[in-house]
Amino acid sequence: MLYIDNETILSGKSMLVVLCLALGTVLGEIIGIEKGFERFGEWLKVKSGNGGDRQFVNAFVTASLTVCIGAMAIVGAIQDGISGDFSTLAVKAVLDFIIIAVMTSSLGNGCVFSAIPVFLFEGAITVLARTISPIMTETAVAYLSLVGAVLIFCVGLNLVWGKKVRVANMLPAVIFAVLFAYLPWKL
Repeated sequence: MLYIDNETILSGKSMLVVLCLALGTVLGEIIGIEKGFERFGEWLKVKSGNGGDRQFVNAFVTASLTVCIGAMAIVGAIQDGISGDFSTLAVKAVLDFIIIAVMTSSLGNGCVFSAIPVFLFEGAITVLARTISPIMTETAVAYLSLVGAVLIFCVGLNLVWGKKVRVANMLPAVIFAVLFAYLPWKL
């Protein structure tokens, strides 16, 4: 949203961010994405033998959102699916490993299981890459990155001040960001 042009800080795309977040959150609330993550987290908690860990589900959801949101996951998966170039995903895997190691030390074992949604999310995009690659223009990736950065900021808010924002329900905002790249007028 902020950029520097001729030593002047300018802003833009705020309407895009607001519309994507509003529409995406409404859709996510209707679908109940956060509840789905939590139910899966509860199931994992029992199946993994971590039934006594009160922070397990919160750690799982927070870590999953942290490593699934962002352009690197999507662009890297598309590169891998189309050209077989997994270098972006390899770099992201190293970064994710460091992030999850740090998060696990503070939030607990639930963070480790974020590998499951990452595998499913990036794997699905890699498989579907040939289909979605034509719609991932430079503008679409830029919009996705912008909205993804705001979602990561919301995850950070939850880490600092406790869970206040249901970020998983905001995930459809990234789909709206890509769709808005194709409007005849720019937001």
